[in-house]
Amino acid sequence: MFNGSKFLIPILLLLLGLISGCAPMETSGEEMDYDATKKMVVDILKTDDGKKAIQEIMKDKEMQQNLIMEQTVVSDTIEQTLTSEKGKEFWKTAFEDPKFAEAYAKSMQTEHETLIKNLMKDPEYRGMMVEILKDPELEKELITLLKSTEYRQHMQTVITETFESPLFQAKIQEIVVKASDEISKQQEKKEEES
Repeated sequence: MFNGSKFLIPILLLLLGLISGCAPMETSGEEMDYDATKKMVVDILKTDDGKKAIQEIMKDKEMQQNLIMEQTVVSDTIEQTLTSEKGKEFWKTAFEDPKFAEAYAKSMQTEHETLIKNLMKDPEYRGMMVEILKDPELEKELITLLKSTEYRQHMQTVITETFESPLFQAKIQEIVVKASDEISKQQEKKEEES
């Protein structure tokens, strides 16, 4: 995700070389093991000097440009992954899980509401809606449509989809549980009174 490592690796290697070159040689002649070296490098990076060195690297214009380019690579990769066959299969499977579907719908609800509210504030959009609604032909078509079998079938489909909606199911489930709890409490109260 972050390809700035091609700049960090040489600096870390330089630090590692300096550290190992300046380190006192052990009398047994053994080389420093990986874990000890890693711990030493991490400790150095945690110092104020190490943090300053990383900050200076991050301020470099070329480094910033590489980070920006990498962000587009990340975006492209995510987009390709989501639109691939495996991505489509993942989303299909994920949305079959009611809890995931509910969480997803809740997370997007605010954005959808904001979009609709912004459209309603847009004078051009509102003007188009008013023009459409004022048209006498549209009114006749609307009345005919409302009386048609297709519309009734469509409404039946909409109602069915509403009942299948994860948000609606969650609300209904919450209402049923609440009602069940209240009935249980009332029955317990009646039993205590008798």
